[in-house]
Amino acid sequence: MIKRNANFAKLNNGYLFPEIHKRKLKFISDHPQAEVISLGIGDTTEPIPSSIAHAMSQEAMKLGTIQGYSGYGPEQGLNELRERIASQLYFNRISSSEVFVSDGAKCDIGRLQMLLGKHVSVAIQDPAYPVYVDGSIIQGVSNIVYMPCTPENNFFPDLERTPRTDIIYFCSPNNPTGAVATKDQLTRLVDFAKSNQTIILFDSAYASFIQDPSLPKSIFEIPGAKEVAIEVSSFSKLAGFTGVRLGWTIIPQALKYEDGTPVNADWQRLTTTIFNGASNIAQQGGMAVLEDRGLQEVKKTCQLYLENAQLIKVALEQQGWEVYGGTNAPYLWVRFKNRKSWEVFQALLENYHIITTPGSGFGPSGEGFIRFTAFGTRNNIMLAINRLKKPFVC
Repeated sequence: MIKRNANFAKLNNGYLFPEIHKRKLKFISDHPQAEVISLGIGDTTEPIPSSIAHAMSQEAMKLGTIQGYSGYGPEQGLNELRERIASQLYFNRISSSEVFVSDGAKCDIGRLQMLLGKHVSVAIQDPAYPVYVDGSIIQGVSNIVYMPCTPENNFFPDLERTPRTDIIYFCSPNNPTGAVATKDQLTRLVDFAKSNQTIILFDSAYASFIQDPSLPKSIFEIPGAKEVAIEVSSFSKLAGFTGVRLGWTIIPQALKYEDGTPVNADWQRLTTTIFNGASNIAQQGGMAVLEDRGLQEVKKTCQLYLENAQLIKVALEQQGWEVYGGTNAPYLWVRFKNRKSWEVFQALLENYHIITTPGSGFGPSGEGFIRFTAFGTRNNIMLAINRLKKPFVC
């Protein structure tokens, strides 16, 4: 029998979200009368807008006819969708040839880690989405630098103390902290990457929640970023496509390896080798999202989640807790000094029957924090807020 991939033994025991689910099931088993409300995992709850769902259903029906049937599409994605992404979301700062449509940002992060290989060094915001670290470890990356992002440094890493690495993972709006990088901060990040010959892997999955026009929604709003950055994004939170699966990656033609080879060309080669392209049905949905009506509809949904965030934030602050995020992002980051994250998670579950996410699952700097998500129906949000009026015992 073959040997196990030794890198799996290097991972922390259990991926964060399955562990939360396991604890939730145990609590429900022990307390069958309890009505548990989830403010934990960042899955959308509002239905996909009707015009977008209709576009996908029409495409599905066409597949049942001789005239409308289509098989494999272009691996890079439908040209019309790539053009709409470039024009509607990036205002032609990038070209459609630099857009690669995929089955989601998380999947693309894994493929990018495969592209970059195991011999790279990486720097990661701490706390951060677990896939950045876990995916790197699975690939065999051993040189991982954590960049603490805490209230004390306004959730932006101290670049002067950050050693040179090949890759920097950066997410804004940030999951889990809800922090959004300013134009000045991203300019400093791009300058740092240029001076160190580093590639920024920028995750903009939550860009649609940015309401402040002064805050960048893309790394490519920063001059010079095309020479040092890749951007990964998604329709999951923009349009409720968590179950539909559709995302994209931007790899500029100007981004090159040290030998002058375009990264774009290698990405094209990798995706055509191991990926057959995103679903035709999902891509029709993506095109509907980027029509005028679709953009108006998804904007309303994002606004609803942001209103949820503000409602939750007020309730948490009334408890006297230290709360961050929730303004241009759907996440709230709450500090419980001198407490362990899993300890607070359990206390919130037992006190209020509310599921949250322990901050320690996002990295060392997340210990003592809890993430609350605004992805919930308004009814459940109001029920949770009402429960949070009771005193907290931990």
